Amino acid sequence: MRLWSLHPKYLDARGLLALWREGLLAQRVLQGETKGYASHPQLDRFKRTSDPPLYIGTYLYHVYLEGAGRGYSFNPDKILSYDLNLERIPVTRGQLKHEQEHLCRKLARRSPDDYHRIAGLAEIEPHPIFRPVPGGVEPWEKKGRGRGST
Repeated sequence: MRLWSLHPKYLDARGLLALWREGLLAQRVLQGETKGYASHPQLDRFKRTSDPPLYIGTYLYHVYLEGAGRGYSFNPDKILSYDLNLERIPVTRGQLKHEQEHLCRKLARRSPDDYHRIAGLAEIEPHPIFRPVPGGVEPWEKKGRGRGST
């Protein structure tokens, strides 16, 4: 599971579709509807909020908006709840840079045009539910994690 901290606009088609699917799975986990992935470390930042299902729903809503803007037919009825006025979750700048590099490695192989679009960006925009704060790579990000994920 990869719930990108980066703005979904940076993802290629394959990445955005995977994010929608994985976000829906995360929503089910945070609603207590499935036991799989219940202790996945990327869910911790949502679990630390005042209302984890609302936060993941809001995360998904922004993914839906990106998909709709590209002409994808993500079903917004699958989002249980969202609130565009939530306090944003902190994410470290080191994590954003780490994810940019991780995404660039993927895009270099499967989508060179998208790779060139983001590889040289000095500053990467976070997903709208996050706000950048100083710091390195998040502790839940393990070296080698994410290989094979989208």
